[in-house]
Amino acid sequence: MDTSKFFSLEGRVALITGGSRGIGKMIAAGYIAQGAKVYISSRKAPACEETAAELGPNCIPIPMDVSTVDGCKALAAKMAEHEDHLDILVNNAGAAWGVPFEEFPEAGWDKVMDLNVKSPFFLTQALHGMLKAQASYDKPSKVINITSIDGLRLNPWETYSYHASKSALIYLTKRMAARLIKDAIICTSLAPGAFASEMNRAARDHGDEVAKGIPMRRIGTDEDMAGAAIFLASRASDYVVGDTLVVDGGLVNAQVGTSIDA
Repeated sequence: MDTSKFFSLEGRVALITGGSRGIGKMIAAGYIAQGAKVYISSRKAPACEETAAELGPNCIPIPMDVSTVDGCKALAAKMAEHEDHLDILVNNAGAAWGVPFEEFPEAGWDKVMDLNVKSPFFLTQALHGMLKAQASYDKPSKVINITSIDGLRLNPWETYSYHASKSALIYLTKRMAARLIKDAIICTSLAPGAFASEMNRAARDHGDEVAKGIPMRRIGTDEDMAGAAIFLASRASDYVVGDTLVVDGGLVNAQVGTSIDA
């Protein structure tokens, strides 16, 4: 058995939404280092182009707002102008909304559910043809939905729609996996914990304090995220279907709860 190329992405074509910063950028850098050609998309064109310039010639920017079905279709059409197939799709674009229960608005539901749940589905649907174009059971295509540990446990903040959206996406991953496996497309989910990003400003701005509550005693690094995402995209995970990989330093699965005496 030769395992030397288990994690290689040489010759693979990837698309990462929300790829201009944070977790998306970490994943993009990791894929490029493993030999992939990576297209990154984000709503803000300057940020998308700046990141692509930073990551080098194997990173191509395709700015697009995927918060609507039309936006998802437009991104798929742009991809088809560049490539005849797609090996890896990372549905990473997302939004959060935190407001007290008494004040939580309808807009906070619509924006978050549209981008976090509907968009991964409709973008995958729009790219279905490209994903299955060269897929086989010996070399499957991959769809990786970026969920969150907040879909598995509560955080301290009143992020009602975010919690609901990430829980929904974890289960949607299973449903999508059951259908897409027929076309040799593997769908999985990656659930990050505390990584420094615009969405997780607590980890970004107060990392040392946040780390005190994590069993590993640190927040996640770029390498932690890249490693997990490379695993799910590579040959190493070709028999992992529909599951959620938790990357959180032990918060979900190795955190001892507080007991309450009667």
